[in-house]
Amino acid sequence: MAEAHQAVAFQFTVTPDGIDLQLSREVLKHIYLSGVTSWKKRAIRFKNGVLTGVYPASPSSWLIVVIAIMSTMYARIDPSMGMIDRIKTSLPVSEFMTVQTQTVLSAILFATGLWLSFIFLLRYILKALLSYHGWIFESHGKMSFSTKVWLCSLKSGYLVKLLSGRRPLLYSFQASLPHLPVPSIDDTINRYLESVRPLLDDEQYKQMESVANDFKKDPAPKLQKHLKLKSWWATNYVSDWWEEYIYLRGRDPIMVNSNFYTMDLLYVIPTHRQASRAANVVHAMLQYRRKLERGELTPLRALGIVPMCSFQYERMFNTTRIPGIETDFVQHLKDRKHLVVYHRGRFFKVWLYYGGRHLLPSELELQFQRILDDKSEPQPGEIKLPSLTAGNRVPWARARLKYFNEGVNRASLEAIETAAFFLTLDDETHGYDPENIRSLDLYAKSLLHGKCYDRWFDKSFTLIVYKNGKIGVNTEHSWADSPIIGHMWEYVLATDCFHLGYTAEGHCKGDINKSLAPPTRLQWDIPKACQVIIEGSYMIAKGIADDVDFHGCLFNEFGKSLIKKCRTSPDAFIQLALQLAHYRDKGEFCLTYESSMTRMFREGRTETVRSCTCESTAFVKAMEDERTTNEQRLALFKKAADKHQNMYRLAMTGAGIDRHLFCLYIVSKVMDIDSPFLKQVLSEPWRLSTSQTPQQQLNLIDIQKFPKYVGAGGGFGPVADDGYGVSYIIVGEDLITFHISSKFSSPETDSFRFGQNIRQAMLDIRALFNPKEKKM
Repeated sequence: MAEAHQAVAFQFTVTPDGIDLQLSREVLKHIYLSGVTSWKKRAIRFKNGVLTGVYPASPSSWLIVVIAIMSTMYARIDPSMGMIDRIKTSLPVSEFMTVQTQTVLSAILFATGLWLSFIFLLRYILKALLSYHGWIFESHGKMSFSTKVWLCSLKSGYLVKLLSGRRPLLYSFQASLPHLPVPSIDDTINRYLESVRPLLDDEQYKQMESVANDFKKDPAPKLQKHLKLKSWWATNYVSDWWEEYIYLRGRDPIMVNSNFYTMDLLYVIPTHRQASRAANVVHAMLQYRRKLERGELTPLRALGIVPMCSFQYERMFNTTRIPGIETDFVQHLKDRKHLVVYHRGRFFKVWLYYGGRHLLPSELELQFQRILDDKSEPQPGEIKLPSLTAGNRVPWARARLKYFNEGVNRASLEAIETAAFFLTLDDETHGYDPENIRSLDLYAKSLLHGKCYDRWFDKSFTLIVYKNGKIGVNTEHSWADSPIIGHMWEYVLATDCFHLGYTAEGHCKGDINKSLAPPTRLQWDIPKACQVIIEGSYMIAKGIADDVDFHGCLFNEFGKSLIKKCRTSPDAFIQLALQLAHYRDKGEFCLTYESSMTRMFREGRTETVRSCTCESTAFVKAMEDERTTNEQRLALFKKAADKHQNMYRLAMTGAGIDRHLFCLYIVSKVMDIDSPFLKQVLSEPWRLSTSQTPQQQLNLIDIQKFPKYVGAGGGFGPVADDGYGVSYIIVGEDLITFHISSKFSSPETDSFRFGQNIRQAMLDIRALFNPKEKKM
C-alpha cells in the first residue's frame, strides 16, 4: 500500500539520549521538489493573475507612465494640474520621509491612479465595442457601414495595439464582457406567441393570446422590474438560477436525464493496449489542467476578435456534485493530486505526481497495468456502490449522511469526491465498426449509462477506457455545457495522437519507473442496510438505462461543403431536415428545442432556439404536397432557413425567449405570485430536443491532412417520454453524425426509424438544389 511505502521513509528509535530520527534522503529530495513545484505554481498563478487583472494594459505600461510623469516633473511641467502637490501635503513628514521622497512618492501615486483610470477607460471602451452585435445579423459577404466602423475600431488604433501587445490569457477579457441584457416583455411575449402559432389551432391560439395579454398587463411589469434589478446587481441574471433550479434542485436521477457523453475518434484507435491509452490520455488531461489552472489557454474568439466567456472552464477538474435532501451543490477544489480508478468492482487511488512533477505516460501505464493485473475481489457492497450516483438524489443524500460520514467509508468517499476526475477501466469492448450497424448505438449507451454502476455520475466527468483502447467521457451537466468539455477533449485527442504517441508495440514512450508505489485499494465497510439502498438505486437506474433507445447515424452522402455551395447555413439545413423527418415520423409538428450559446456575455451559458416556426411548417407541408413545384419548395426552404438563422442570432445576442420567461417564473415563485401564463409555458414538453456539438474549436488536428482523425461527437438522453433527443456534429466537409435517443416504452418513437427519416429528409432537401448540384 502507498501509505505503508511512504511510512518506511521515516524511522526512529528511542535511546537514552532521546529520540534518534532517521530520514530517507530520497524522500527528503521528493519533499523538497514537491515544495519547489508548489511555490512555482503559486508564483505563476500570481503572475498570471496580475496580468489578467490589469488587462488590457500590462505591468510594464505602469512603469512607462511613472517614468513619463517623473520626466515631466524634472522638466518643471505639472501634468497633474496640482494633484501631485495635494497628495504631497497629505503625506506625513518625518526623518524617513524627506521632501524629495514625498515628491517622488506623490508622483508615483498619481501615475498609478492615472494608469488605473486608463485601464478602466479601456475596459469600458472595449465593453461598449463588444456590446455591438450588428455584425452577427449581416448577410454573408455584405457589411454595413456601422459594422465596418466597429470592426476597424477593434482591429486598428491605439486600443488594439495595447490589446495585441501581448497574448491574452484565458480570463483576460472577463471584466470587459458585457452583461446579458433583459429583453422587453413585449418582445418576449410576441416572439413566444409567434413560436407556438404553428402548433395551435385558431381557438387554442386565441386562448393563449388572451392569457399572454393578461400576463403582459399584470403581473409582468412587476416581475420585470425585479428581474432588471437583478441584472444590474448580478454578473448574469440567468446563470445562477439556471444552475440551481434546472440542475441542482432536480431530485430525479442525473444518469441519462442530465449527464451527456462524448466519443473518441471515429475511425482511429492509436493503441489497443488499455493501460497505454489510459496513461497517455490522463497525462494529456493533466497538461491541459496545468494550462487551465495557470490561465494560459487562449480564449475563444468569434471572427478571431470577439471573445467568448471563459468562466465555465474553472470547474472542469477537481469538481464533484454533492447530493442533498432538497438541493445538491457543486464542490470545487484546487490542486488535487490524485485520481480514483474503478475496475471490476474495485476502487483504486492513483497519485498523479512524483518528485514534484506529473507522472510520465510510461509511469501512468505501469500504475494502470497494475490495476488491470490485480486479482483481488470486491468488498461487500463495493461493486454497485457507484449506482448511488445513478439513482434518485434523496436516497443517495440520506445514505451519504448515514453510512459515509465516518471511518473508512468517509475516507474512501472523500478520496473519490476530491479526485481530479474519475477513471473507469472498462471490461467491455466498444467503438465504431462499419460491419456492425449497431456498434455506435451500443457505444453511445455504454458511455451514457454503462452498467449503471461503473461510472461516478457526480464527478465533473468520468473518463472511460475500454479493453480495446477506445475511450469516451461521461459529463455531469450542472457545472458546464458540452462546448467546454469538447474544448478539453479536442486538446487531449490531439496531444495523445500527435505529441505523446506510442511505441511500435503500442506502449507509452519513455522509461518505466518500477520504484513507484502501487495504487491503493480504497477500503469500505458497507452495512447490509446500505447495500439494500445501493441495490434499490441500481434497479431504478437499470430501468432507466434499459428504456433508452439509441441510434448512431453516420450521414456521409454530403456535408458542410455542399450545403454551403447551396448558400445555406448548415445548421439551418439540418434543423429543417429534422422538422421534415419528425413530421414524416409522427405525422405532426412539435415544440422543438435547439441549444444556442450566449457566451458573448459574461457568465453566459445557453439559450433556446424554437426551431419549429410558421415558415418551417409551411416548407414541410409543401414537401409533402405533390402539387407543389420544386421552385415553390425551394423558395419556402430559403425563407424558413433565413427565419431560423435570424432566431439563432437573436438567441446568441440575448434576445431569446425561454431564459427570460424562466427567470420571470422564478421571480413569480419567490414573490408568491400565481401566473397561469408562466405555468403553461414552463410545462410545455420539448418532444424534439436538439443540439449541435462544436467541431475544431482549437484546430489542433488538420482533418484535411488526416481525414481519419475526426471526432464522432456526443449525445444525450431523451428529454420527453414520447420524444426524441438529437445531437449532431458536422465533421469536416463531407460527414454529419447524428446521435438519436428515445424510449423503448413509447409506442410513438423509434430511434432507428427516425434516423432513416433524417437521412431521407437530408437527401430530399438536397434534391431541391439538383440543377446546381449536377454542375458541381
